[in-house]
Amino acid sequence: MLYLDFDGVLHPEDVYRRRGSSPYVKHPPGHVLFEHAELLTEILKPYPELTIVLSTSWVRVFSFSRASKALPPALQQRCIGATWHREMDRYLFEATPRGHQVLDDVERRRPIAWLAIDDDATGWGSALDRHVVVTDPVLGISEPTVLRRLNDALERFS
Repeated sequence: MLYLDFDGVLHPEDVYRRRGSSPYVKHPPGHVLFEHAELLTEILKPYPELTIVLSTSWVRVFSFSRASKALPPALQQRCIGATWHREMDRYLFEATPRGHQVLDDVERRRPIAWLAIDDDATGWGSALDRHVVVTDPVLGISEPTVLRRLNDALERFS
């Protein structure tokens, strides 16, 4: 199971949304939303059974359906849920570090093996080294060291 953040992973983390318009990458210039989504699609091809749980704030802001539809079809098909759902206390969830959000979901789902890709290294505790690939907040998974760590982690869990 792969816990997937969007901002800082599939595109730079500095994403904004104006009322009445779609989200956009504010900084640095020259980047676009989901610019690394096809790269992730390619990386995951050798792992057809791997499922995705969205651990991104996009689910709270837009809904699981809309957030998952922002991904390429090959990634959409892998999406089975999210760390956030409407029954949760929104304010408590937003105040909880991403690592805790994912670890709580791992506790609920109890996957055999799991990995998270996120640009936020806080709240993971002892899971950080073995289960989390921390990305560069601008380059995301495209940064060579991150890409190597991600491939190594996926091989470990296959």
